[in-house]
Amino acid sequence: MNKPIENLISRAGSIILDKEEQIKLALACFLAKGHLLIEDIPGIGKTTLAQTLARLMNLDFQRIQCTNDLLPGDILGVSVYEKNPGRFVFHPGPVFAQAVLVDEINRAAPKTQSGLLEVMAEGQVTLDRERHVLPSPFFVMATQNPQEQAGTYPLPESQLDRFLMCISLGYPGRAAEIELLKGRDRKELLSSLSSSLTPAESLSLREDVRKIHAAEPVLNYIRDILEYSREQHSFLTGLSPRAGLDLLHCAKSWAYIHSRNFLLPEDVQAVFSSVTGHRLQLKQDLSSGDKTTELTSLLHNVPIP
Repeated sequence: MNKPIENLISRAGSIILDKEEQIKLALACFLAKGHLLIEDIPGIGKTTLAQTLARLMNLDFQRIQCTNDLLPGDILGVSVYEKNPGRFVFHPGPVFAQAVLVDEINRAAPKTQSGLLEVMAEGQVTLDRERHVLPSPFFVMATQNPQEQAGTYPLPESQLDRFLMCISLGYPGRAAEIELLKGRDRKELLSSLSSSLTPAESLSLREDVRKIHAAEPVLNYIRDILEYSREQHSFLTGLSPRAGLDLLHCAKSWAYIHSRNFLLPEDVQAVFSSVTGHRLQLKQDLSSGDKTTELTSLLHNVPIP
């Protein structure tokens, strides 16, 4: 494994116990220049994961706690008239950071949720016809409670599609949970955590990922997955071309994390569910377990080159 990456994953694993795969997926999302949605019940460690990644990469971090009365201006910023210098002055909101945690995004009203569309898609805020560019790197990590919980507003498909990946942490294993009960408080450990990378080094890693070679058979494999999803009768719609590009970029990140400069079908399979699960909607009102089964079936039915 790439040494800086290995060190970062190891140190993140000392905070987020028994979740190496989820840490790798979150890191792959960052390296692929995407944004991450973490969906799970409260108390699992969603916020801690976001804070850990930001601290390890030494990124300027801001947290937005979503409520139903949160306004778009509370996130993006506002223009305020100031007597001196006698004009409107833009006051940046908390999105103007390198790593932004949007906590419980589905507790914000739809109007506020939509305010993040331009931010996530184009890395800028346009207000009063003036364009304000966000810092680089720019990484949005949003947490989401299960839809059946009270006071939530489901994210529309257009908003979900802005997230490159969606992951769940799940409960820790028995040994990890006992260690968690016996060990130091996670907040204390996090506060003493030093960075592993600089923002410049993180950008350099992103550029290295772009150089990962994807051979024609692997590209055809991704195309076959997209086509099969569109022919499936279980889903409302198939995967879009953008989903195909996202799948390719995440697979390259996964290969890079595992110290390879070329892409394998196994890399595509490793990130497939996290990249496509939130984009594919079942036709019938089935449980998440049924969706997992359908995603697994989709992969099994597409021949591997």
